[in-house]
This record gives sequence, C-alpha cells and structure tokens, in this order.
Amino acid sequence: MNAKERVTDIVIVGGGTAGWMTAAMMAKLLARGYRIRLVESEEIGTIGVGEATIPSIKVFNAALGLDEDELLRATQGTFKLGIEFVDWWRCGHSYIHGFGRIGQDWGILKCYQYWLRQHLAGSAPALGRYSINTVAPPRMKFMRSQPQMKDSPLADIAYALHFDAGLYAAFLRRFSEQRGVIRTEGTVVRVAVDATSGHITAIEIASGERITGDLFIDCTGMRALLIGQTLGVGFEDWSRWLPCDRAVAVPSATDGKPIPMTRSIARPAGWQWRIPLQHRIGNGLVYSSHYLEDDAAEAQLLANLDGPATAAPRRVRFTAGKRRQMWSGNCVAVGLSSGFLEPLESTSIHLIQAGVVRLMRLFPHRGVNAAETSEYNRRCDFDYERIRDFLILHYHATQRDDSPLWQYCRTMSIPATLEEKLALFRENGRIFREGEELFAEESWLHVLFGQGILPHRYDPIVDQQQPDDITRFLKDIERVIDRCVQVMPTHADFIAEHCRAGSL
Repeated sequence: MNAKERVTDIVIVGGGTAGWMTAAMMAKLLARGYRIRLVESEEIGTIGVGEATIPSIKVFNAALGLDEDELLRATQGTFKLGIEFVDWWRCGHSYIHGFGRIGQDWGILKCYQYWLRQHLAGSAPALGRYSINTVAPPRMKFMRSQPQMKDSPLADIAYALHFDAGLYAAFLRRFSEQRGVIRTEGTVVRVAVDATSGHITAIEIASGERITGDLFIDCTGMRALLIGQTLGVGFEDWSRWLPCDRAVAVPSATDGKPIPMTRSIARPAGWQWRIPLQHRIGNGLVYSSHYLEDDAAEAQLLANLDGPATAAPRRVRFTAGKRRQMWSGNCVAVGLSSGFLEPLESTSIHLIQAGVVRLMRLFPHRGVNAAETSEYNRRCDFDYERIRDFLILHYHATQRDDSPLWQYCRTMSIPATLEEKLALFRENGRIFREGEELFAEESWLHVLFGQGILPHRYDPIVDQQQPDDITRFLKDIERVIDRCVQVMPTHADFIAEHCRAGSL
C-alpha cells in the first residue's frame, strides 16, 4: 500500500484538556508513520473547570504509562471516593454517590436487595453504611487498594482524581511533545473544504500559514469551529430536561485538609460545586438564567465559599445537548465541540476520554469509512444519552418545591429510556446496566435511594434466607467496613506521604 493512500497527517485544532488528551493518546498509539500537529491560540481561553473526574481516568492515565503520584504532584491533585449531594432530594438531606462496590453479593443477588428488605421493614440504616466509598469521605480517610488483602474490602477501593485542569493539559502537552507532536501557536482564520467530498482539506492561521491534513480533530470547545461552523453539523438541544444554561466559577483558599470527594449543593436556581485541590478549592455555581440573573448568581457563589476567593469569577454560557454527529467526513469532534453535559457527575473529562479511545479503536486506515463513522456516532450517542438520563434523575426525583426551577424539574416529562428504567426499579428494586453505559448499578442505586425513590417490593428470592440470617449478614458488612475505614490514613496524610505538590 502506498503511504499516500493512508491517513497519516492528523491536525488537532484547539488545545486545553480535550486537545492534549487527544494528542497524548495519539502520540502513544501512533508512534510510527504518523504526523500529529496541534494548533492552539493562547489568546483563546479554555473553560478550565473540569477538575473532577470519575474512576475511568485511571485507565486513561495508565494507558499512557503515567505515574499517578508524579501526575498528582504536577497538577496539585487529590483523590476522590465519590460525590456528596446536599439538599437535592429535600433541604437538609444529603447522601454520597460512592464509587465501587456496595457490600458483597449473597448467592445470585446483590447486597442491596437484602438491605432493601430490611429498610422497607424499618430495620436497616442508610445504604451508605455498606460501602467504604461512602463511609470513608466524611471521616477524611483515604488509601489505595491493597490487592494482597484478598478477602477484605480494602483489596478493591474505587477512586478518581481531582486536579487542576490547566496543569493537567500542560502535563500532557509535555508528554505529547516529547513523543513528536508538533504544537503551532495561532488563531484559525479560515477553513478550506473540498467542494466535491465536503471534507476539510486545510486550515489557515493568522500568520498566513496553511496547514493541511487527512484527519482533523475539533477541540475548539463550544465554538465547534470545524464540526459546527464549517461543516454545519446540527446540535440536539436537551435544555427542556437540563434547564441550567450558565455557570460562574471561582477558586478559593484551602485549609489544607482536602476531603476525598466532590461536593454538590443544590441551590434555588441550580447547584454549587466544591472541588478540593492541594493548593485551592475549585468552586462554581451552575444555574438557569430563566430563574437567576448573572450578577445575582455571582454574588450567591461568593457568599457561599469556605474561604476567600483567590481570583476573579469567570462566567460561562452553555446549552445542554450534543452534536447530531460527532464524526462527519474527515472531522471528529472531541470534548465540548461534540456536546455539553453539566459537570454534575464529573463526566466532562470522561467524555473526552471516551471519544479519544473510541476514535483509536475505529481509527481510519485508508480514508474515511462510512461503517466506522456510523459506529462511532452510534456509540457516542448512546454514551451521551445514558449520561443525560442519569443527570436528569438528580433534578427530577426531588421533593423540593421551594423555587420555580425545582417545581419545573419535579413535574417535567422525562425521556422514555429513563422512564423505563425507573418503572423497572419501582417494582422490585431491579436495575440493570445496559451494554457499555457508563454508570454501573451501584451508581444508580446511590442516586435512586438518595433521591428518595423506593421500590414497592424487594426481589422475592431474598425470602429464601431467614430474617435473622439477613440481619447478621448486613451487620457483619457494617462492622467490616467500619474496621477497614478505621485503619485507613487520613486523606491529607496519604497525600503528604505519596504525592504532595511543591508550591506554585
């Protein structure tokens, strides 16, 4: 095969987290025979609030061969066992969506089915008592898995990371450039498209340089310069289900004792995030402009910080939804150019990761193939839609009626896919992960129970066990989890020992 028949010249337009995650993975997997170029402009800022992740980020970093402690030192990072949701179901109530296992299975049933029997009878504590990931964060405890302790919950601790997104992009930039990625500084002023094929042939930057390529990756954020403005791929608006359309973000001082979880606090017109890093706390307010003015939103955020703000607030406008196609012609949209889902469950960086990994699994060999493009778009659509449903659940399953936003969300219609999942759960507490959807059964359970959705009944197979045996089974899990958390170091001590960052 002649080299010219292959896709060899790759142009990534836009930097930030999306651009440099894409460049890093391509540099790792396409080390020979490919030219990878990234074009970005320092004049164009990035949103840069994607500082919380989910456990899948560890798979991405491991695939690159990154040392996690080195990465955390470079990005002022901390660890994350889950997300605490405050005031979502009703004011004064909170729960933790913890990563990882809940208890242990008994026979063919999950632990939660036995818990559900006891809970419906009024004789069981909250579901969060049965998982390390929900017991440890309030006690400020953390450790990595201890695989040598095979029969202990400590053998398998699921966790994610908090880090400074700008520093993460800079870390991946160094990684990428060391492996041959060429960075070009410049603002794109024109995009050339072939009149016959509709494919992008080149971009032109302000200096006058013309950059050609076989495959173009759009990492231009919400501008969607290539996929949207140039190729005209439409946008599917989901704001009827996810009505928040604004965010304001600001860093604040830290007390040096980071809690190992993200916190999400429901507010009258949206919700506030709190992400603890080593050198600061990341804060933001996501809200609906229909119910709250921008200046009032900024004032509300500044009035609810744990410490003094350390920079000026930054405002962001967005519309929840996705592109109708993420791969069109020879252009693939990655990151915010492909769609936006608010960071309620820390999925922004995961969606970048999923897009990049999916592209590499379907990477074109000899030009663009319709079957591969279709499969890519189908899988992206599935990802976005299932995450969308999970986010809608938080808003819709609420008893709050204290403000117009919550009154709207509580009574709005929801997608059929979510309606079907809820109907199945309400009958006998059954929930199943469909295909490769992101959130596992445990994640759905934490949010369903945390948001006050109780099934009418439990699985009938539970009654094959004696009630006293079920009580002992659950109490044993509680005791084991409690003992495990007692021996864990504090989150601050673990960071100090393994990955404390230097001063900026």
